Amino acid sequence: MKVTVNPFESVLSKAKELVEQMTLSEKASLCSGKDFWHTKGIERLGVKSLMLTDGPYGLRKQDGDSDHLGINNSVPATCFPAGVSTACSFDRDLLYEMGVAIGEECIQENVGIVLGPAANIKRSPLCGRNFEYISEDPLVTGEMAASFIKGVQSQNVGTSLKHYLANNQEKARLVSNSVVDERALREIYLCGFEIAVKKTQPWTLMCAYNKINGIYASDNKRMMTDIPREEWGFKGAIVTDWGAMNNRVEAVKAGLDLEMPAFNDATDKQIIEAVQEGELDKALVDICAMRMTAIALQAKKNKTKSYDANLHNELARRIARESAVLLKLGDALPANKKVNIALIGEFANTPRFQGAGSSRISPLRITSFIEALDTEKINYSFASGYKMDDDEPNDERIAEAVEVANKADVVFVFVGLPDRYESEGFDRTNLDMPKAHNKLVEKLAATGKKIVAVISTGGVVNIPWRDQVDSILLMNLCGQNSGYAAFDLLFGDYSPCGKLAETYPLSLADTPSINHFGTTGNIEYRESIYVGYRYYDKAQKQVMYPFGYGLSYTAFSYSDLIVSEKNISNSDTLTVNVMVTNTGKMLGKEIVQLYVEAPESTIFKPISELRDFAKVELQPNESKTISFTLDSRAFAYYNVNIKDWFVESGVYTIGIGASSRDIRLSDTVTIKSNQNGEIPDYRNSAPLYYNLISTESYDVPKEQFKVIYGGEIPAEHNIKPFTNNSTLGEIQSNWIGRIVNKKVNKMIDEMFRSDSDDLSKMIKSMVSDMPLRQFALLTKGELSPQKVDGLVSLLNGHLLRGASSLRK
Repeated sequence: MKVTVNPFESVLSKAKELVEQMTLSEKASLCSGKDFWHTKGIERLGVKSLMLTDGPYGLRKQDGDSDHLGINNSVPATCFPAGVSTACSFDRDLLYEMGVAIGEECIQENVGIVLGPAANIKRSPLCGRNFEYISEDPLVTGEMAASFIKGVQSQNVGTSLKHYLANNQEKARLVSNSVVDERALREIYLCGFEIAVKKTQPWTLMCAYNKINGIYASDNKRMMTDIPREEWGFKGAIVTDWGAMNNRVEAVKAGLDLEMPAFNDATDKQIIEAVQEGELDKALVDICAMRMTAIALQAKKNKTKSYDANLHNELARRIARESAVLLKLGDALPANKKVNIALIGEFANTPRFQGAGSSRISPLRITSFIEALDTEKINYSFASGYKMDDDEPNDERIAEAVEVANKADVVFVFVGLPDRYESEGFDRTNLDMPKAHNKLVEKLAATGKKIVAVISTGGVVNIPWRDQVDSILLMNLCGQNSGYAAFDLLFGDYSPCGKLAETYPLSLADTPSINHFGTTGNIEYRESIYVGYRYYDKAQKQVMYPFGYGLSYTAFSYSDLIVSEKNISNSDTLTVNVMVTNTGKMLGKEIVQLYVEAPESTIFKPISELRDFAKVELQPNESKTISFTLDSRAFAYYNVNIKDWFVESGVYTIGIGASSRDIRLSDTVTIKSNQNGEIPDYRNSAPLYYNLISTESYDVPKEQFKVIYGGEIPAEHNIKPFTNNSTLGEIQSNWIGRIVNKKVNKMIDEMFRSDSDDLSKMIKSMVSDMPLRQFALLTKGELSPQKVDGLVSLLNGHLLRGASSLRK
């Protein structure tokens, strides 16, 4: 995989020249933000401040009160489909177009860097932020992220690839410790970031809040420098997630360049003092300053220009259309526009189209399905069936819906997850839709009418009535024009062509991380590489819908699989060709998936792994040849004994399929490897990584996990003595801590008195896990790091020392 050229090549010499003219104070100032959204500039040298703002699927620029949780209003912008949706398009070109559009909106709004894409792996379907993430598969994650970055940066607007690394749950994300074995880090959690960095050179990487194997991400030199810069060739800057800084001096040593946000220059002073006292090498500060100066010089080249909001709205419609997944197809679809239509469900009128939290956008417009029907003059009868805040069924509303359905030829029912069920800041506790939605569908199905269910959700859901309805269209969170996208698909103006980028399990108990997810302290990734389909297929678990699954109104056949060579070495590339034919009666698109199955070995491996994919458009009876090129990484696993990627000799199977469990064609290639190194063998010491087949939930014993982890698991942190990483929940054991908690809760109640319950739930879910060091962020600098140290002293019984620090 070739490393893309340095995006700052043209400004490096100028940046170096400017940094040489800076004082230590000026260099340190570039290492922290000016306020919530802006970097600092150095006016005397022409180094301009630039704005960073949220936007994995649209721009969230705040002109007034600032926050990082989607609380305050932002300027209107196009709300494109979220990551959970766009991933299902499997369309690199489409993500590039979306990136270009968001880049154009950044230019109009004078935004220098957009904070996205979010490339965290979907380790568990319970993660509250899965709507923003791409896939359970690292290849899909990396490829889609790379295309988005390439699009944005084609406009000379920077991106921030996040949240690096192993931030796979919302519970206690500010202080938790992700304990991951090296092979799983390399093959699953680092891989998507690696692909995106090498292919596109994002301007910035955003470090996560959590610890990784005992060290906070911000302080972790291996993760901030050794791997991204020395191994991958990353040329940009690394910025904290908002409030993710643990120790400013250690972070500079680790290679972290920019702390966001920052207030009152508090940590700039820490950097200056550390240099002056010989604790910190000034050369490291120079490097940070040069990276930030280079970014500022590159961003300075942009000139403000306007974008076409109508074109972006139509692009949002097309992306939504290409991303929807047809889960079940009966006789009702595509529907006739002239028959009697019953439209049921409040989501048809008030669509669920985006996630909650820092990515929440103020859309330029919102088109519901009802609005699309009205605009196109389609007749229908409507009943809400439920209200947006209904969790329990309302018999009166359901009865009204059944009455409307009984008079119709076809029934469209819109259901899914409301905002309050999933958000940044907290994780889900189950996979269920509201009972109000499920009972509504069951009662409608009992009428005997043809029921078409349209599901809007940011994550995997149980679908208990899937056998009772005619058809199911999964829209996920499809952005501001989701209403028209659903219209296009339900009436057959276009054929659905999305496929699942994550597995739908039959039950939560079947998920491989279920026993080690959503807790505080150490989060042990005991399932190792067995994430998503890698686990379900190896364990032979029945699933609701497999990875890569999706139906169409047309049909496709696969033929003429040809591999370019039958015998290769580990350093050779292999070309794989396959012909795909549209055997149906309408234009359609197929997502062709290439899987590689490795030979039996002493090291545990998945059954097969996705190694490439392509989306092809075909007219009826049209055929096209799809060509894939596989390099050595397609056949490799990460060998911890040699600390490198390793290709074993043996016979590999190339599978071409329509999902991980629908392999249509296969062939083999024999590889003779010239690599040397001992192949790990854990068959006796960790047998559960080889035999996954069981009727019980997957739970590797700690002793076996320690074997593949390669040592002792990091110790859980002690609650006492208290530190600036102690959480609000932990300090409640102290009388001073209880007073602090009471004051914080009162402040939150006052801040969000006029806001929704959804927002209040998100904030209160996060507060108990907030470390004391984040008080500076919560109070916008009013409570400085020094004052936090004073509070910690008070909590530990050092009253005089604490009182003295608080008075400073």
